[in-house]
Amino acid sequence: MIIGELKKILITGGAGFIGSHVVRRFVNRYPDYHIFNLDCLTYAGNLENLKDIEKRSNYTFIKGDINDVEFISGLFKEFNFDSIIHLAAESHVDRSITDPLAFVKTNVIGTMNLLNVAKDSWGKNFRDKRFYHVSTDEVYGSLGEKGLFTELTPYAPNSPYSASKASSDHFVRAYGETYGLPYIVSNCSNNYGPNHFPEKLIPLFINNIINNKPLPVYGDGNYTRDWLFVEDHAIAIDLVFHKGKKNETYNIGGFNEWKNIDLVRLLCSQMDEKLDRPKGTSEKLITFVKDRPGHDLRYAIDSSKINEELQWKPSVTFPEGLKKTIDWYLKNQEWLNNVTSGDYLDYYKEQYEI
Repeated sequence: MIIGELKKILITGGAGFIGSHVVRRFVNRYPDYHIFNLDCLTYAGNLENLKDIEKRSNYTFIKGDINDVEFISGLFKEFNFDSIIHLAAESHVDRSITDPLAFVKTNVIGTMNLLNVAKDSWGKNFRDKRFYHVSTDEVYGSLGEKGLFTELTPYAPNSPYSASKASSDHFVRAYGETYGLPYIVSNCSNNYGPNHFPEKLIPLFINNIINNKPLPVYGDGNYTRDWLFVEDHAIAIDLVFHKGKKNETYNIGGFNEWKNIDLVRLLCSQMDEKLDRPKGTSEKLITFVKDRPGHDLRYAIDSSKINEELQWKPSVTFPEGLKKTIDWYLKNQEWLNNVTSGDYLDYYKEQYEI
């Protein structure tokens, strides 16, 4: 088949952590789609995540920035995408505290560029079109000891990152109401699993334990998060994209709350076992550090809607998923070394800068 005969899906941020799992799933599962992976390959985008599918006939990688509106417009004119799954984002809270404007630029202006170009490209013919915006539960702010985030929870972001994602969510909905653009928004809890850049808690601590480095835990470690295995998130995105109702929001969570300190202790225990170290060795690396500003106490998602409407639920328990994650990192230490050293950036040059 030639590309013109296939349904053309643009996935932004497809070389990143979550994006690479979504791209792989769509390329493998839907041979009648042509998947275009648009990524600007910042520090968190890594084409080594997709080496297993890079030669597939229904897959095309495009290096580009969603902040370059002329470039994005040119892509739409050339390929006439049928739908967008928008994952490209700056996502690390600590980085957003240091450089909030970078988050505004990518998460807000970048999303606006995609919305405008999609609206202009599709005109008023929105039949079979879909703008799927992947967001975070952090837009809802912080919970107390009880309660869950639902799709109707008011937005109350507390960090520059979550504020930028909240803004982009609002713009997506506004384009639906004002221009009739068909959209879906999903808000997801913390993801973990293979290919995660080691700045986030779980991959960072796996790498530090391997190298006998301190495990920096914010505050008293009692901050609570809902954790979801990344492959389960990719399955949920697949279902929401294909079966979710137009102009609706779906919360995607793991029904899996852990206090940070309890998670770290479980991780230490599993790592000691995997590395054949005496029990308690890794736990001695835990170091409590000064809390970060605007730190939300607790996130927890009510996923009843996606469960009832689309029959989705997590497929693995957290201890099972954590074991899979640890096993992947231990088997892929070359990937981990390349990422932490910056050598992974050479892969693009080798493969694409001929």
